[in-house]
Formats: sequence, structure tokens, C-alpha cells
Amino acid sequence: MLRYLTAGESHGQGLVVIVEGLPAGLPVTVEAVQAELGRRRLGYGRGPRMRFEQDQLTLIGGVRHGRTLGSPVAIEIANTEWPKWKQEMSPAGGATEKPLTKPRPGHADLPGMQKYGFSDARNVLERASARETAARVAAGALAKALLGELEIAIVSHIVQMGPVATKSGRRPRPEDLDGVDASQVRCFDPEAEDAMVAEVKAAAKVGDSLGGIAEVIAYGVPVGLGSHVHWDRKLDGLLAQAMLSIQAVKGVEIGDGFDVAARRGSEAHDPIGWDAATGTYQRDSNWSGGIEGGITNGEPVVARVAMKPLATLNRPVLRTVDVETKEETVSFKERTDVTAVPAMGVVAETMMALVLANEAVRKFGGDSVVEVVRNRDAYLAGLS
Repeated sequence: MLRYLTAGESHGQGLVVIVEGLPAGLPVTVEAVQAELGRRRLGYGRGPRMRFEQDQLTLIGGVRHGRTLGSPVAIEIANTEWPKWKQEMSPAGGATEKPLTKPRPGHADLPGMQKYGFSDARNVLERASARETAARVAAGALAKALLGELEIAIVSHIVQMGPVATKSGRRPRPEDLDGVDASQVRCFDPEAEDAMVAEVKAAAKVGDSLGGIAEVIAYGVPVGLGSHVHWDRKLDGLLAQAMLSIQAVKGVEIGDGFDVAARRGSEAHDPIGWDAATGTYQRDSNWSGGIEGGITNGEPVVARVAMKPLATLNRPVLRTVDVETKEETVSFKERTDVTAVPAMGVVAETMMALVLANEAVRKFGGDSVVEVVRNRDAYLAGLS
């Protein structure tokens, strides 16, 4: 199995991720991983921190001469702002000058403080911060590299920003990804892009924040990933859990998800056909999002991921209670964005990549990339 573990705090010395289960011989470079980390910083409405965080990346182990060894891969992402936070976030003894005692509604602050017995919200928010997703994106870059060897590619685009949603039904393909990333809000619909940017500007003007929805599509996924035999092996369940683990994500749907709930059965399922020329089954639609019964059916895997507005506002209006005095007040402000929805789409790509790569390793097996590809080819050749 493909497993990963992240460690580190938002303003700590850095983030670390260890990825275990990658086959040997997978091409990996610092430049490729950094390119993915750079995509995570994209999007109109991001705060100045995106200019400060340069994601200084070091491959610690598991890679030699540009290829994985089959051993765990360890990556460190240094925090370029650590000198400013060295005293506040020191692992050694010390005192905090100004403990954060006014937890933010909608954040992990208060429940985390209550759960662990803290009086300072920083003990919670540093780890709960979406900065942790940089480590996930680094792990996801490795997963994407493995999926690339299996001819699977993942793209995302923003389909809604606040109340503004694209009316276009077009979905980007892998060759369109650079164009999507060039959009200010990573939207594939130029008309909707302009309206989304205007919505971000309007929210920024009054110190508010915006949520939105990203659509993630995986192309080239073979039939047979996931399983119907156990609840925790169903691929749609695995994807939902992975997507919902992204900070501030509150909703996930596979395929047409919520829309098909309003249709009759005759209009909710993807008809099956046979293409004699290619010797393969074909679908006239993909309302199921490429997954039936917890198993991929050979169509693109599609998920939509809904992110709530960020809990830290540039205008202090969210009512809270000071945990020390128990007096009503407004929540504190950390550096924040107007929206992080475009970046969330990149993180959602990461989570889909990690899930699909894990299921590919489980399905095809193999200690080297060559063996995994060979096993995949043999499996596909045996399908009927």
C-alpha cells in the first residue's frame, strides 16, 4: 500500500512528509515537486504570504540519481519565515508574549483547545492550518508521477466561486491544464472567470472571505480500482474521506451526485454499450463519475469538492468568547486570504492522486515501476 505521513506546524521550522510504498525506478526530481508546490500558491484572492513562502524543498531519502529506491521517500519543506517565529514556535522552553484566547468560529481553535486542554489557540491552529497541505502536495507529486507511468492524468478547475458558477458544461482535459492554471481563478470558462474575479474583489473590499467548488477529473483510470466487497474499500468512499480531510472542505459529490437525486432512475444511470471496433464497453454518459458499486468503470473519475469561506476575516466581525475572561468579543485575526478555492483545487488533485495511486498499487502490485506497468498491461489484456 501507498502510505504517507505529514508533520510540522504552519510557522514552525518546516514541514516533513514521508511516503512509503512507491515502487523502485520512479523518476523524481526536486524541480517537478516544486512545480506542483508552485501551483498550490496560485489564485486571485491569495494573501501576501504566498509571496513569502517559497517552499524550499529537500529530498532527504528514498531517491538516488533521480529515481526512487523502493524505500520510503522523505521530503522536507523549509519555512523561509522561521527566523521571525523562532522564539514564538521554539520546541525548547519559553513563554508566549500574547496567547491567543479569542478562538475563531468555523476553525479548529476552540474544539481543539477543549480537547487537548490548551489555553492558547496557537497550539491548535498551527497544525490545523492549511499550510499543512504543502506537504500533501509534495506527496501528491510523487503519486502523480506514478499515475503518469500508468497513463492516468488528473486535472482540476473551479466551477463556482461564492455565488458565481460557470454555466459551461465543458471539462478540461490534461492538455488544458496549463490554460486552467493561467486563469486568475483557475476557471476553464473565461466568461465565468471575469465574474468570479469581480466577486473576489467585492468580498475583499469589505474584508470578507469566499468559498467555492472545484471539480477534479482523472482521465485514463482503468476499470477495476476499488472494490464492492468491503465498505472501506469502496473507491467513492475513499475519495470522499480524502477530499473532506482538506481544510475548510465541507462537501463532496461523485459525478452528478446531488443532481441525480432529483431524477428518475431512467435518467440517472449510464447506459452500457459495446464498441466492436475497440472491443470495449462504452458509456453514453458519466453521471456516476466513473465509479459504480465502489469500483471504477473505465470512465473518467469525477469529483466536486465544496470549500466553505475561510474562518479568518480581514474585518473582525465574527463573535466569539475570550476563553480566559469568558466575555463576548470578536475573534482574532491571523494573516489570511480572501479565498483559497483555486489552491484547494490543486490540493484536491493531490488527494485524488494519492487515493488512485494507492489503489493502483493494491490492484497491480510490483516492486518496480516496470513490474507495476507490466502487471497493469497483463490485467487490461485479460479484460473482456
